[in-house]
Amino acid sequence: MSFIEQVVLVDDRGQSVGVCAKADVHTTETPLHLAFSCYVFNENDEVLVTRRSLGKVAWPGVWTNSFCGHPLPGEAMEDALRRRSLWELGMTIRAPRLVVPEFRYRALDASGIVENEICPVYFAHSGDVPDLRPSEAIDFRWVKLEGLMAAVEAAPWAFSPWMVLQLQEPGLGRSYGQQSQGE
Repeated sequence: MSFIEQVVLVDDRGQSVGVCAKADVHTTETPLHLAFSCYVFNENDEVLVTRRSLGKVAWPGVWTNSFCGHPLPGEAMEDALRRRSLWELGMTIRAPRLVVPEFRYRALDASGIVENEICPVYFAHSGDVPDLRPSEAIDFRWVKLEGLMAAVEAAPWAFSPWMVLQLQEPGLGRSYGQQSQGE
C-alpha cells in the first residue's frame, strides 16, 4: 500500500471543506487549499533561496523562497514545516515563526496551471548545509533579504509569483528585523 499525499481544501474563511490528492489538486481549475511558505535564515542573517526543479508542474526553473508545502490533513503547521524542510532541503529548521499569517494568492502559470492558496508565511533558522531533493529544487543561494528584494523588484519574472507578492507584504521586512534581533 502506497502513501497518497493529500492537501486540505478550504473555503474563503480558511476553514477545511475536504481533502484532495496533491497530485490532482494543481490544475487549470485549482481549488482553494492550505499551503505554507518558509524563508530559512543562516547564522549570517542570509536567507536561502532555491531554484525550482525543471520537472515541477507550475513555475519550473524559477527562483523562490527556501521551501513551500502543504500541511497534511490534521497535521500541525510547525510539524509540516519541519517535515517539508527535511524532505525538500535535507535541513533541520529551528524557531519557525509566523510572519504573514493571512497571505493568500491566486496565480496562473504560462502552462495554464493555477495556484490558489491560503499560504501563511514563516521565518526559520538552520545551521545545516542544504542537500536538495532534485525533484523539488535544483540550485540554491544564500543572500541578504534586502538584496533579494532588490532582485525581485528588478526582474520579477525570474521568481515565483508568490514570493514576489510575499516580499511586498509590509509585515515581512519588519518581521525580518525582529527575527534578526531575537536570535
